Amino acid sequence: MIKLDNVYKSFGNNHVLRGVDLEIPRGESMVVIGGSGTGKSVTLKSVLGLVTPDSGTITLDGEDVTKAERDAFLARFGMLFQGGALFDSLTIWENVAFRLLRGSLKRPKTEAREVAIEKLRRVGLKPEVADQFPSELSGGMQKRVGLARAIAAEPEIIFFDEPTTGLDPIMSGVINELIREIVVEMGATAMTITHDMTSVRAIADKVAMLHEGVIQWTGPVSEMDTCGDPYVEQFIHGRAEGPIEAVR
Repeated sequence: MIKLDNVYKSFGNNHVLRGVDLEIPRGESMVVIGGSGTGKSVTLKSVLGLVTPDSGTITLDGEDVTKAERDAFLARFGMLFQGGALFDSLTIWENVAFRLLRGSLKRPKTEAREVAIEKLRRVGLKPEVADQFPSELSGGMQKRVGLARAIAAEPEIIFFDEPTTGLDPIMSGVINELIREIVVEMGATAMTITHDMTSVRAIADKVAMLHEGVIQWTGPVSEMDTCGDPYVEQFIHGRAEGPIEAVR
């Protein structure tokens, strides 16, 4: 469904992507792992068309993402942002229904609110949360609201950017289970970027290891521990010694 073919992207002298090749089949959950600054976020932004590659191609169902009609293209995606990225001045239901209250997906306000409350219920939040504001919720609850917003418009593709950052282990487990359940339930294609190996094992069908701007290894999550790739082995076991140099 999504294909990156020899994608390069630099920012001045910073060569971030150096020939990324990656395929994400329809209905599968791909998790991209790698250390900070290895290009995970730039890869995600490139797929969304927010960053234009210097060379190479990225296609969605065979169509170049840089040439797609933007509104129709972005309507296919849902996104859970790393920090939640909720709008402080909007109530919880207005945050969840943000896309349903404007643009090409616009629905009547009462209908949008009903959808929002249903999606909040799906992520384990009660209807009375709907009229509260983000500042009144815990970090874990805010992350659930972000997940509800990501699925509100029934997207075909969902991106998860470090979905468990800042959460305690128990809440991280809750979010991982919700993500897995929702992706399977919706039949969505998912792409997650993370360095949390617990999330990887909970969410992934396939894993891709990104390092120094290239995919070092990709394969089923079931083969990750025995793949024999030195980059993957060092990363998943958190070893200081190996081909990945720690920034000191």
